[in-house]
Amino acid sequence: MMKIKMKPQYRIVLIYLLLGSLWIFLSDIGVDYLLENKTDVTFVQNIKGWMFIIFTGILLFFLIRKAVNEKIEINNQLISGYDQTIRGWVHVMDLRHKETKDHTTRVTLMTVELARLMAVDDSKALKNIERGAVLHDIGKIGIPDAILLKPGKLDAQEMSMIRTHTQIAYDILANIDFLRPCADIPYFHHEKWDGSGYPTGLKGEAIPLAARIFAVIDVWDALIHPRVYKDAWPEEKVIDYIQTESGKHFDPEVVRVFMEHYNQIKRVALFG
Repeated sequence: MMKIKMKPQYRIVLIYLLLGSLWIFLSDIGVDYLLENKTDVTFVQNIKGWMFIIFTGILLFFLIRKAVNEKIEINNQLISGYDQTIRGWVHVMDLRHKETKDHTTRVTLMTVELARLMAVDDSKALKNIERGAVLHDIGKIGIPDAILLKPGKLDAQEMSMIRTHTQIAYDILANIDFLRPCADIPYFHHEKWDGSGYPTGLKGEAIPLAARIFAVIDVWDALIHPRVYKDAWPEEKVIDYIQTESGKHFDPEVVRVFMEHYNQIKRVALFG
């Protein structure tokens, strides 16, 4: 049996017209049948008019709420699909670039936890931070594997090339309305507190907070796990390095919160 599906605005108007017409028609018949006195008829018609306003107001509220909820559910499903697609895409990149197992998932979980501890409590801001962390190295899609997977130290030209990945990331995300608000981490996560980073040389609090938070997590993860160009560092050495770089590479306040809650943040990466 074919099911006719109408657009919400047409469906709401049609239901309103049908029920409104039935109300007027049936109630008028009832008034004429039950009442003979003209004064009583006038009084009941007035009551009927107010009841019609109340009835149709309630009816419209529920019809519109149902239509809005349907749109919200469809939108949530689309967003969930986008997020799954992004994660699948980034997972393939991790495999291609021989990142350590679950690198992106790990740094994303830790970054969101550190952001919460830094009093970022707005759900939309946290979601943008989460997506930005997932997409932090999306710009490396434009960097040749010969550079990304080089086991030794990069020369000046190769280093210049790899530094373009932040601009590539920005150029990709800036053209996608859904992902544009997530660009702070992919674009700015190599900036440094003292202004010596790239791509723009921002300094201090001019660097977006999301990027300052992610920078600590990303460096921690890069040092504590092996990469094609280096062995893993001992945990104590990693911690010492991060503390030493407070005020130079990293925002001192972010480092302070990271160190105060280190075990909690690390546990999130292990257990989700």
